[in-house]
Amino acid sequence: MGLKVCKFGGTSVANAVQLRKVQAIVQSDPDRRLVVISAPGKRDDHDQKITDLLYLCHKHAQQEIPFDDVFERIEQRFDQIVRELGLSLDLQPQLAQIKQNIASGQTADYAASRGEYLNAQILAALLGYHFVDAAQLMFFDVTGQVDSQRTYAAIRDRLTEAGHAVVPGFYGTDSEGQIKTFTRGGSDVSGALVAASLQTKVYENWTDVPGLLMADPRIIENPRKIDRLTYRELRELAYMGATVLHDAAIFPVRDAGVPVNIRNTNQPNESGTLIVSELEPVSRTGTITGVAGQTEFTVIALEKALMNTQIGFGRCVLSVLERYGISFEHLPSGIDTMSIVIEDRQLDGKLDDVLESLRKEVEPDAIEVFPSMALIATVGRGMTHTPGMASTLFGALATAGINVRMIDQGSSELNIIVGVEADDFQNAVRAIYHAFVE
Repeated sequence: MGLKVCKFGGTSVANAVQLRKVQAIVQSDPDRRLVVISAPGKRDDHDQKITDLLYLCHKHAQQEIPFDDVFERIEQRFDQIVRELGLSLDLQPQLAQIKQNIASGQTADYAASRGEYLNAQILAALLGYHFVDAAQLMFFDVTGQVDSQRTYAAIRDRLTEAGHAVVPGFYGTDSEGQIKTFTRGGSDVSGALVAASLQTKVYENWTDVPGLLMADPRIIENPRKIDRLTYRELRELAYMGATVLHDAAIFPVRDAGVPVNIRNTNQPNESGTLIVSELEPVSRTGTITGVAGQTEFTVIALEKALMNTQIGFGRCVLSVLERYGISFEHLPSGIDTMSIVIEDRQLDGKLDDVLESLRKEVEPDAIEVFPSMALIATVGRGMTHTPGMASTLFGALATAGINVRMIDQGSSELNIIVGVEADDFQNAVRAIYHAFVE
């Protein structure tokens, strides 16, 4: 027995049918006493998320364009949910006030947050739980970061008192008392903050996938599900594009030692993926946790004789990037070479200026640019201590006829990252996955 926090994403609460599933899940376990909920998501591929419609209303209001038709779609959506659930909940006065506030110049954050605000009230009425406004729980400081001390104190005070509660995700209150949202997908963060502050037994994150998969299902047909992994492994996979949980949601629960269970609302009896702080050593050699990657990287390769003896060379290179507001992803190097791996979006409109500055300030013997690169991370606990892992990986790529342009292995002992041409990306992922997963 122990308290559980449950967060339900947009597809899990998109309509009355989905909310009935949520009701059944919550009521099946008395420990599920705190629920964090998103705004209604898409009901099908042709639908629109409530949050997107609210953003559109705000945009029209800013441009002094009538948004009655758009807001009517929002009203109809909530009205249909309430009606089909058979609730005696009248949201019309609140909807009318929200519409007026948006028309009167309320912020985009305010507008976007109202989907969660209203949907949480619906679920609270359905469950018979208290509704607790996130504006009274989540606080941001003057820099826009979460004020952890104030937030944790408010959560412990209000939610302990409430006992059973539904909290809207995605938003809180800024230092001036105005509504402020997290980045998109921020309901994950809201749930993580609740779970961490109360040090719950588990943080259940309910979504529309069976858990974290070993590879992208758009590339690998029916990839295996990852049953258990550590936060460190998750960070490595998430960094390379495996997005099942908002990045910022990882740190609060990791620091508090709260496990995260990714579950599927449509398959509630499946165990999903459990994310924990530590796991026992890998019992079977030759195994990996997952493969993930991204395209759209550029590599700037510098070569200079006796680079290793020139004190401050690396600092000069990185100071050029800093001056142009560019962060780098990786920095593999040799005795006389240094390669800088940068996301394409970081270099947008800046590449020529960066190259010119590097030529002037570090005077390399040669400088080359390799665009259209992809990075692929093969992740697993202790994989670098297992003989033959690298051989299997590079052998698979060689057999597939894929040229490796870059190799980067960090000190975390969790992954090996390779750089390949973007055109080889999917074939490389397939080759690595099938080399380790029979």
